[in-house]
Amino acid sequence: MIVVAGEALIDLVPQGGGAGDGDVLPALAPRLGGGPYNTAVAVGRLGSPVAFCSRVSHDAFGQALLGGLAGAGVDVSYVQRGAEPTTLAVASIGSDGSAGYSFYVEGTADRLFAVPDRLPPGTRAVSFGTCSLVLEPGATAYEELMRAAATQGVFTALDPNIRAVLIPDPDAYRARFKNWLPSTGLLKLSEEDAEWLGGTPQEWLASGPAAVVITRGGDGLTVFTRGGARYDVPGERVDVVDTIGAGDTVNAALLHGLATWDTLSVEAVAGLGADEWHRLLRFAARAAAITCSRAGAEPPFASELPPL
Repeated sequence: MIVVAGEALIDLVPQGGGAGDGDVLPALAPRLGGGPYNTAVAVGRLGSPVAFCSRVSHDAFGQALLGGLAGAGVDVSYVQRGAEPTTLAVASIGSDGSAGYSFYVEGTADRLFAVPDRLPPGTRAVSFGTCSLVLEPGATAYEELMRAAATQGVFTALDPNIRAVLIPDPDAYRARFKNWLPSTGLLKLSEEDAEWLGGTPQEWLASGPAAVVITRGGDGLTVFTRGGARYDVPGERVDVVDTIGAGDTVNAALLHGLATWDTLSVEAVAGLGADEWHRLLRFAARAAAITCSRAGAEPPFASELPPL
């Protein structure tokens, strides 16, 4: 069982692209989202047993979010519920398909997440990231869950997925990020995240992770390993509709691949060689490319991808 812990929210995405004409605002369509939510859906579609650990509103958006999870085969029995509204993220799509966001997060359900009494039986990995590690009081609860899981020997994955607009004190967040690394087995982040955070993969590896995977947009993926190796794969060429959910799909593909190979441990990941990393990164690159070819976060199903 892979557990994905973090926020579920609604992305409001412009219809027809662009930002409207002059004073005319574009029509916005609601789409199910949030980095951890997208990751959980993607893991489920790829076929690995997965559970979602979060707090979701009782409102109509919350009901739709749970329905999307269940439709992907995600166990929702560990989702907490609340009367508070669902977080909203308003997306703007650039000419290259890249997405920017503004957020409506005050008093929303997911930031009131509380540490659960236990993880689902058979949990082999827990994945963390995005807004859930920024917005208090939930951020502290997710951090406690991360440390507890690592202490229990459960493999942990971290995808910071930086949303700078939500971080009032960047230096404090960067310090907090460094404190997560001893409890992190796999660190995945974008080039933009890496630049914003500062530091190097080698510095991060020295603090705990077995590997650091960096996404480079259309240029592909790179992994740095604890043993000092670096492996690169190119990006898959597709007609990009938008990039929403692409990084989350990479995260899911990595977790699914490691689970498929029974290598969800720090020791096993540290022991992967060139052939395994190239296969895994190519699989993740292909999965992300399919997501980019569709509007919104629509990760692929296992049937759309070659076997690992």
